[in-house]
Formats: sequence, structure tokens, C-alpha cells
Amino acid sequence: MLIINPYIFKQIPEITFGFSTKIGLQRHQPYYFNMSYSVGDDINVVLKNREKYFNQLGLNSKSVAYQKQVHGDGISFITEGGDCGKCDAMITDKKNIGLAISSADCCAIFIYDPVKELIAGVHSGWKGTKIKILLKVLQILSNEFDSSPGDMICYLSPSILQQNYKVGPDVAEQFDLNYLQEKNRNFYLNISKINYDILLDYGVYPHNIQISNLCTYEYASILHSYRRDGKQSGRALGIIAMKDEK
Repeated sequence: MLIINPYIFKQIPEITFGFSTKIGLQRHQPYYFNMSYSVGDDINVVLKNREKYFNQLGLNSKSVAYQKQVHGDGISFITEGGDCGKCDAMITDKKNIGLAISSADCCAIFIYDPVKELIAGVHSGWKGTKIKILLKVLQILSNEFDSSPGDMICYLSPSILQQNYKVGPDVAEQFDLNYLQEKNRNFYLNISKINYDILLDYGVYPHNIQISNLCTYEYASILHSYRRDGKQSGRALGIIAMKDEK
């Protein structure tokens, strides 16, 4: 099983983190090591995939919270594992509860505040990025939990990078030109850079942010990509949890 564990969280003993890949349990095409119930994969296979993956992180199906992502700005406060309904971001101050964000091209952002002992997971495709769901999560952390951006440690997951993320003019016109590249009358959008800048503008320190340089579209051997594989693409889960003891 291949699990991505970024250095920014690997160096924090009280944080459990993993971002799943296509590689696990010798699963094969079209779905590979898939974490989603909604792509056509056998439900029993997905259940086994999830349980093995969760166990690898020291968690289980009862201790991981997941959501039905709808590309909106709904944010849920989590107190237990399981299905938390329709939303695109989760926050918890509970130990040993994993927050799972599904991804197959969209940017997934994970936040840890070691001072207030809070974690958050955010799903931000182009729609979520446009309505600034990440900024809304940051504001909730500050306004409702007194979290300081100077304390936040953040990771932006593998996602589709700008050179492969072609969008139509109707999408392109909704974003600042600084995040667009035009080639041969086509527009390419940089959603990971937009979310990175939201963190910086809010006051998160650059040295407390890691942004993955892995493109889901290009790394076909290990990463799921809806843009590349269409309806037969599986999904990854990025999971963050706080352990009981540091």
C-alpha cells in the first residue's frame, strides 16, 4: 500500500496523516485502490479498501468522518466518525477522529493548530475555490475557536496542476488573470496557487505550508484523476487526525 505522508505532518508526532493512492491490496483497473462508494466500484471492495487504509493509519471505519462533497461552502463541526452528510469542509477538536477529504483532481487542504488543538479538512475544486471555502474555514477557526493563523500548519494535497487544468471561458472569467494561463486560445487555471495565496493572505506563515507538486493528471501510475480517466476514475482519501498523546 502506497500512502503519501508529507514532511510537514510527518515531523509532528501528535498528527496522523495519509493521502491514499491507486496502489493497495493489488487492486487493478479501472478503479484500482479506490475509496469512493459512488464511482461504480463494488461496495464490498471499497469497504475493505477503506478499512485496510484506515487501519494502516491507526484508525477504523467508526473513527473516520467523511462527507458527501457537493462543491459548495458547507462546513461541519465533527464530534464522531461516520457519514456527516453534505458539506465540503470539516473541523474537529476531538482526538482520534479522522477527517477524510475525497479527491481525484480537486485541491484538498488540511490544517492543524497545535496551540488550540484543532484540525480541519477542506475540499476545494474550482467552484469551492471561487466561493473561497478555505477562507471561510480559516475565519471560523479564528472567530469561533480563537485560532491564530500564525499557529496553523497546512498541507495542500496532490491535485491537477495548472498545465493540465484546461477550463472554458465561462470558468476562466470568474478568476483573476494572475491564476490563468492562456495557450492556443485555451485557458489553464491554477487552483492550488489560489488556495495557497488565501493561506498567505490570511497570515499563515510560508514555512508552515507545504504544497504538493504532484499532479494527479500526470502521475497516472499512482494517482486518481477524473479529468484523465473520466467516470472510471477512483478516488483518493486524505485523512488527518490528532492522537491522544504528543
